[in-house]
Amino acid sequence: MPELNNTLTPLPYSLQAEQAVLGSILVDSDCMEKVATIVKPEYFYLPQHRVIFGSMMTMFTGSSAKIDPVVIADVLVKEGHYDLSGGREYLITLRDSVPSTANVETYAKIVEEQYFLRTLIQTSQDIINQASSGEADASTLLDSAEQRIYDIRQGKDVNGPRKLSDVIVNGVYDRLDKLTGEDKDKYKAIPSGFGMLDKYITGLNKSDFILIGARPAMGKTSFALNLAQNVAVNAGKKCVFFSLEMTKEQLAERLLASKAGIPSQKLRTGELSKEEWVRLGNATGEFMQTELYLDDSSSTTVPEIKSKVRRLKNVDIIIIDYLGLIQSAVRKENRVQEVSEITRNLKMLAKDLNIPVVCCAQLSRGTEGRGKSHRPQLSDLRESGSIEQDADIVMFLYREDYYRGEVDEDKQDDIDANLTELIVAKNRHGAVGTIEMTFDKEFTRFRSIEKKYEE
Repeated sequence: MPELNNTLTPLPYSLQAEQAVLGSILVDSDCMEKVATIVKPEYFYLPQHRVIFGSMMTMFTGSSAKIDPVVIADVLVKEGHYDLSGGREYLITLRDSVPSTANVETYAKIVEEQYFLRTLIQTSQDIINQASSGEADASTLLDSAEQRIYDIRQGKDVNGPRKLSDVIVNGVYDRLDKLTGEDKDKYKAIPSGFGMLDKYITGLNKSDFILIGARPAMGKTSFALNLAQNVAVNAGKKCVFFSLEMTKEQLAERLLASKAGIPSQKLRTGELSKEEWVRLGNATGEFMQTELYLDDSSSTTVPEIKSKVRRLKNVDIIIIDYLGLIQSAVRKENRVQEVSEITRNLKMLAKDLNIPVVCCAQLSRGTEGRGKSHRPQLSDLRESGSIEQDADIVMFLYREDYYRGEVDEDKQDDIDANLTELIVAKNRHGAVGTIEMTFDKEFTRFRSIEKKYEE
């Protein structure tokens, strides 16, 4: 009789399926190759079945011996799980009860299905208990619940190995057909709007997690907004911009100032000339036709971002400003672990939704204590090495003018206040290098210096 959970509801499991899986392996040890990709020891509900399958897995991975009742019984006795006679007798019963080994994968999938149902019930019960205890606020509980349910889904959706020829025909060639077909624009990478950048990274590709790192006041938000404007207005894509430190109105002001070529402070004072009002109206008209969405929730989690994006439907790209203000949906011991969890989930978000996710990040003060050169490096990413590991592309913004006070007085006149380096420090798809840009501070916009590279 299965044990009961807190709600006195029997947890689901299939005794026959569990016995059939174990029995099939005892009849034909080659069945283990089929079963090992579907179930794990913890998938079995009965403790004795978990122990038996665990011993089978140990033999399968570390021994060339055939799996049979005598050998398994000996292992179980040595591990203290069974006495010799009782263990061997039960294993023989399992072997003799199998109708056919031909259906072993079907038996294994039943065991897997029951395991996920039990996990869902137990997780739901934990969520009910947490909600009833009143120890956490509703927002935290919702985020935690969504993350835990999502983790169950992640464990269930596992793709097995596929033959190379199948991947080439149904994957690579299928994608190439789409890229050269009538609807090719749907499948191409989204152009960033910065020509030289696209030459390095081939555009903003689906499922990529892209990180933009810089010290404060380097222009992270401005660059991210320029990127959002380029993909929404110029490329006609659906973009969601999450800002965790600026309001929607502030973001809209910056976008209008950049598009209309009006100093941003004039939008705050209202002191616009007639010509500037005309330019502002034209810029507003262009934005009316774009699908650029702004979210200024001050505290948010990755599951919450995913939920909002799914409700909008058919989103092409997500931009987040910035990483340091995203909260972890699951409580961790320290911030380093939280950041590791967040970056892993951002990469999974990009992969699951099959769209690029761009996120800004603040660099550590290590850049400022590095002697003569303050150019950022991958080691300057704050709080966690997992940021570098999880990101497909890492870019840094660097302006020498930021460190003007540390340069000799006779050299300060040689520094271009607007010159910005966009450093592609990591790129899974191609080369790394530095792109020179100019930053128009009053209009909060970046422009590539294309001429230099053409020469």
